[in-house]
Amino acid sequence: QVQLGESGGGSVQAGGSPRLSCTASQRTISSYTMGWFRQAPGKERELVATISMTSGRTYYADSLKGRSTISRDNAKNTVYLQMNSLKPEDTAVYYCAASLWDTLPRERYRYTYWGQGTQVTVSS
Repeated sequence: QVQLGESGGGSVQAGGSPRLSCTASQRTISSYTMGWFRQAPGKERELVATISMTSGRTYYADSLKGRSTISRDNAKNTVYLQMNSLKPEDTAVYYCAASLWDTLPRERYRYTYWGQGTQVTVSS
């Protein structure tokens, strides 16, 4: 069992650069591929980025590609999502998730554990 907790969300101006954090408890995240997803009102939850267990391989979906960086610190049991140049359309609840698949999975069903999410609201 892995419990995930996101932080770092809030209200930002367009062009802002918030950093989201996701800290795991009860188990180490080094055994999991970690991903960030987001869900905007009325839309499906979509992958933003994912990072492999230990090698640091990453995958970015088109939504924030070039404007985000996913990283992890296994010693701190934390994964980060640095976002830059945010736009109002990036407004969403952002979730972190853990997967046992070491193939940079892009499908939601491959992620077993989910955090509660943190709201990011971008105003113009």
